[in-house]
Amino acid sequence: MTAPEFEDVISRRLAEARENLPRYSPEEAGEEIRRGALLVDLRPLEYRLRFGDIPGAVPVSRHVLEWRLDVHSRWRLKELGFGDTGRRIILLCNEGYTSSLAAHQVSALIGLADVGDVRGGFAAWQAAGMPVVPRSPEVHA
Repeated sequence: MTAPEFEDVISRRLAEARENLPRYSPEEAGEEIRRGALLVDLRPLEYRLRFGDIPGAVPVSRHVLEWRLDVHSRWRLKELGFGDTGRRIILLCNEGYTSSLAAHQVSALIGLADVGDVRGGFAAWQAAGMPVVPRSPEVHA
């Protein structure tokens, strides 16, 4: 008997989610943002305070992501047009796991046509020398 490819269910689900998910290197994501893609930063406030923000990224807490990305919702992000299901949206978390699962889930649940994530998340973004703006100690939001 051979060992299973994955030891746990979530690793298998993550691999399945990534099969049809657009995934971008930090450099590719930067280029897509220049072309008009929306970068959504899922990292908790504590991480953004400690490690900085990505210029132009919109911070959204994971627990309200579906409401903020639903282009038919009154709670949608102001950066999203009403009914614009085709807008390219790139999610970013700290290391690229939460963002993959979230991208898969929001695509399936609310019908967005072009949601992907950054491979390696913020850690890869920073390691690639992509722009990061440090947070001022006085800024708490």
